[in-house]
Amino acid sequence: MVFRRLLRKRWVLGVVFGLSLIYFLTSTLKQEERTIRDRTLLEVRDSDHHIQWKVKFILGNSSRQISQCRNSIQGKSLLTDELGYVCERKDLLVNGCCNVNAPSSSQYVCKSCLANGCCSVYEYCVSCCLQPDKQPLLERFLNRAAEGFQNLFTAVEDHFELCLAKCRTSSQSVQHENTYRNPQAKYCYGESPPELLPI
Repeated sequence: MVFRRLLRKRWVLGVVFGLSLIYFLTSTLKQEERTIRDRTLLEVRDSDHHIQWKVKFILGNSSRQISQCRNSIQGKSLLTDELGYVCERKDLLVNGCCNVNAPSSSQYVCKSCLANGCCSVYEYCVSCCLQPDKQPLLERFLNRAAEGFQNLFTAVEDHFELCLAKCRTSSQSVQHENTYRNPQAKYCYGESPPELLPI
């Protein structure tokens, strides 16, 4: 009851409003400072950001043991490792690399990929993209990417990460934000979007 009477007084409402306004303004300014700082970091990183195109180790050409391999992780039955090998999940070694001696393992597989660089299987897209001869195509893409794309790709450190990111379905793969331009070839590493199939 005392609390209700206190809230009905104008000066109490004025104090509550004033404190709320101060809180709102300080949090907005802090958010603006964070945004400016993040933008500055991205611009600084863009100027000296270079993709590593060479794989650090090559199976078969090295006598040292490979400690770890990154792979595409998400595939239900297939995986692609950072050396470009595609293998069945059961043929993945404990270090994350595909077992190159397994019958299912192949390097730089472009099965299901069209001439425009669009594939129907994500793992084949990543493997095909990792071919050394695709480097000029990817460099052209990075040089011509819109500013929004450049911010997305600043987190990419090397060729493998670029291919993982590029092959994921993007806005270029869809039409009207809810339909694939080509449902059979929706994972693309190439420069052009998938061809639009008639419905």
